[in-house]
Amino acid sequence: MGAGLLEVMVSVLIMGIGLLGIAAMQATALKNSQSSLERSQAVIQSYAILESMRANRQAAIDGEYNVGLTCNPPAAGTLAQSDLNAWIGSLETTLGNTANTCGSVQCNAADCTVTVQWDDSRAQDNAGAGNATYQIATRTQI
Repeated sequence: MGAGLLEVMVSVLIMGIGLLGIAAMQATALKNSQSSLERSQAVIQSYAILESMRANRQAAIDGEYNVGLTCNPPAAGTLAQSDLNAWIGSLETTLGNTANTCGSVQCNAADCTVTVQWDDSRAQDNAGAGNATYQIATRTQI
């Protein structure tokens, strides 16, 4: 009778350890999927400003969209400034309104590079991910 109870206790212990392992895997999957979502959103946001620049191509070639890495939207005045203002605001909405959510646009004639930076610290301890600031750069011709 005591041996049967001991077997049940050992099997419950083994099952408990297995369930803790499953919970740890689920937590890691959630962190990784959040990081992946943010990377996808950053790419989408970089394409959004590039499409605005293509719609206002001459202003982009003239350097009106050029802005260093900034986290504060510029005042809306010209169409380019309005586009940048909306873009930085959209970055903050989709990637989180933190001090690390910033964007940059640099054009040399029709060759443009858009950089998006955000806080990816939620995904820490995952094979190279999880930096306090993570950047992607998209380079294209408009």
